[in-house]
Amino acid sequence: MSIHFETADSLQTNEIKNNSHSLGRLVEALELQSSAPSLEQIYEWLENAEIDAEELQPYIGFKEGNYWRHRVCRNEFVEMLVLCWRPGQRTPIHDHNGSHGGVKVFQGVLWETTFSFDEVKGLEYKAARDCSPGAVTGSDVPDIHQLGNPDVSGQDLVTIHVYAPPLGVLHTYKPGSAKVDLYVPDDTESLLNSP
Repeated sequence: MSIHFETADSLQTNEIKNNSHSLGRLVEALELQSSAPSLEQIYEWLENAEIDAEELQPYIGFKEGNYWRHRVCRNEFVEMLVLCWRPGQRTPIHDHNGSHGGVKVFQGVLWETTFSFDEVKGLEYKAARDCSPGAVTGSDVPDIHQLGNPDVSGQDLVTIHVYAPPLGVLHTYKPGSAKVDLYVPDDTESLLNSP
């Protein structure tokens, strides 16, 4: 029989791990990155995150016409955003052009559709699924997907996103087409409205 005693150091480490689930602790972990975290690390952070509505309140806001991106933090290796979606709002079909990322559903139901791309056939449907609150999904390089709040949801959607490295110019696609366009997400309002 073995007996395990926790030292003061191990108690402090456990305490940090147990408290690392808040928004503030997650931001601290992201800001301390000295290289781009792996997709697995991003998933682990998001799966263990226990973020409450009060912490997210400064990043909640909606607009008509398109979802709203609110930047929480960003450095050269990683960024975190909160996206707010009204029913029927969705991203263009896109890839992350060299970045990978995870998404945690905070409120509502996230609709995700994945695609494959062939230079001759163009873009083709692959699969679709709904993600409920607490679910974590994401994409690796070179995944192509579309995210959104279904028209029929009848409720607002709030999602938490972590990307590494931070998003820049994205590639966008249209079903049945082999044409690839470029899209730069507009963070102008996000920067003006961040705390």
